[in-house]
Amino acid sequence: MSTAKRAEEDSKTRKPKQIPFDLAFRPAMGREDFLIGQSNEAAVGWIDRWPDWSAPMLTLHGPAASGKTHLCAVWSARSNAAFIKPERLKEERADALFESGPALILDGLDPWIGDREAETTLFHLYNLLREERRVMLTTMRTPPSSLDFAIPDLASRFRAAPVATIRPPDDALLASLLIKQFADRQLKNVGEEVIHYILPRMERSFSSAREIVALADRMALAEKSRITVSLMRRVLSNLQEG
Repeated sequence: MSTAKRAEEDSKTRKPKQIPFDLAFRPAMGREDFLIGQSNEAAVGWIDRWPDWSAPMLTLHGPAASGKTHLCAVWSARSNAAFIKPERLKEERADALFESGPALILDGLDPWIGDREAETTLFHLYNLLREERRVMLTTMRTPPSSLDFAIPDLASRFRAAPVATIRPPDDALLASLLIKQFADRQLKNVGEEVIHYILPRMERSFSSAREIVALADRMALAEKSRITVSLMRRVLSNLQEG
């Protein structure tokens, strides 16, 4: 059989490569699922301390994928707080937002600081919370002290309120985070050698851990393979190449 003919026959019998679909997965978001290390234990302490907060507002700030939304979910389960999308600050009155729940959460507030309309609503909302002795949890990637507020009185409210900082993770927390990320995607048989291979070669950030695991999941699905050191070598190479 000629080479061309053999190639044609092989193409007919070869199984097509599976195309991975970006199916949504549900991360474990309970209090027992939150991984605690030196970088975030102070923030966890503030959540556990509720309702003994010294002000009507607490701000969590930390890098992307550092667990701010997870801690919000934990606190919401305890306080029955309502999540309010920050863009609603430009769409609704403060008194309407105030009635959303017995406590409130504004997750990802940074883009709206500097917008006078949003800040005006937020300022009135803060005052309503203080008058009625209710509380609000806000999250940001940047500490309030480093942001340019449009309304000085709102800036002073934020800078006087307690701030809980989540710092970049250490190796122990990164390892635990990788294991959790794999488990959240139902990839529970990832060996220690895989984690030990990734740690010294990855960017030291929460978002990097999430990106690595997501790409590993897609590649393993496409190739119908296990998560191995060999696979992770190609994952990290692909990420470095962009």
